[in-house]
Amino acid sequence: MLSDQDRIFTNLYGMHERTLRGAQARGHWDGTAAIIQKGRDWIIDQMKASGLRGRGGAGFPTGLKWSFMPKESDGRPSYLVVNADESEPGTCKDREIMRHDPHTLIEGCLIASFAMQANACYIYIRGEYIREKEALQAAIDEAYDAGLVGKNAAKSGWDFDIYLHHGAGAYICGEETALLESLEGKKGMPRMKPPFPAGAGLYGCPTTVNNVESIAVVPTILRRGPEWFAGFGRANNAGTKLFAISGHVNNPCVVEEAMSISFEELIDTHCGGIKGGWDNLKAVIPGGSSVPCVRGENMRDAIMDFDYLRGDLGSGLGTAAVIVMDKDTDIIKAIWRLAKFYKHESCGQCTPCREGTGWMMRVMERLVHGNADPEEIDMLWDVTKQVEGHTICALGDAAAWPIQGLIRNFRDEIEDRIKAQQTGRTTRAVAAR
Repeated sequence: MLSDQDRIFTNLYGMHERTLRGAQARGHWDGTAAIIQKGRDWIIDQMKASGLRGRGGAGFPTGLKWSFMPKESDGRPSYLVVNADESEPGTCKDREIMRHDPHTLIEGCLIASFAMQANACYIYIRGEYIREKEALQAAIDEAYDAGLVGKNAAKSGWDFDIYLHHGAGAYICGEETALLESLEGKKGMPRMKPPFPAGAGLYGCPTTVNNVESIAVVPTILRRGPEWFAGFGRANNAGTKLFAISGHVNNPCVVEEAMSISFEELIDTHCGGIKGGWDNLKAVIPGGSSVPCVRGENMRDAIMDFDYLRGDLGSGLGTAAVIVMDKDTDIIKAIWRLAKFYKHESCGQCTPCREGTGWMMRVMERLVHGNADPEEIDMLWDVTKQVEGHTICALGDAAAWPIQGLIRNFRDEIEDRIKAQQTGRTTRAVAAR
């Protein structure tokens, strides 16, 4: 279990002041100029050594991503864009940072932008996050007033501006290139890659897009040292992580814990256990709605990190939004609801996703009621494979994987429901004669 002195987010629950004064009292904005004066290469090397992997879902090494930005300017400006469009069902960690500990993010934006030679940063915040936007904007205004951002930011010699852009509530804008399109005032539709944002991103300029949590942990890592951060978790899965646990637990919560904690310890320590006890656990979606579900009996001993969940359980850590379902859950209906979400949120640009999400949703709806033939289960699986990996962005994969997880883990339940419906129809037909 992570000790309090090792927590990066010291005001996650809003128990203390979220103001600049409160943040400084908790150790933020301490020696920021000295960190910047150590230079771009030093910062990037420290981030690589820390082992930090992106906290937005993909888990790409953060320091490596920063190093893709051009070292010498060709005349174009560079940009940092922070992805605060937290729209994945089940995910609610970044909002706690923005409304209770916003100065961790703002200081991280300054240091990360300097490391990428970006004089401007845009934070793209989810359309539904009204109060979070107000809290974050108030913190940005405080930072400007105190000289921590703006001209000669934090007396570092670096000029830095930060802008908060409010989205309009489109899930697709959480995809980094769709986010850039939206920032430019266009319809949020993913771009073909290459070129990647580091080569041609916002306004055709070098850009890095990072998740809120990925940027907010940067100042603390640089102050305490990469060895400290790398000391948590297994190899290649370093650091602390915010877990957002919802569903059938006694105490749903967002908590900062060490990576590679066991699922059982995470739930028992912070959530007071599963409702009805561990024998009542049916399924878990361990990383937000876009990763496959896992059967309850396989999750109890699971290690909560990128490599174990992907390699050993065929799922993923994603955003670490842990959705717990007990044995009263209609798992088929739960996955249908996710299929409906992805159908609604598809931008329609790619044919497999535009047509496939609607088709999958309609078949799932019939499976909920058992109004299907057993052969349609395999047909549904085949369609998910035709969507997965055949779209510009990952929304096609996100729509396919929950259904694949359902079929892989709960096929017997789907078949039983179809048989029960067919038996009922036969019984009613005989009675009618």
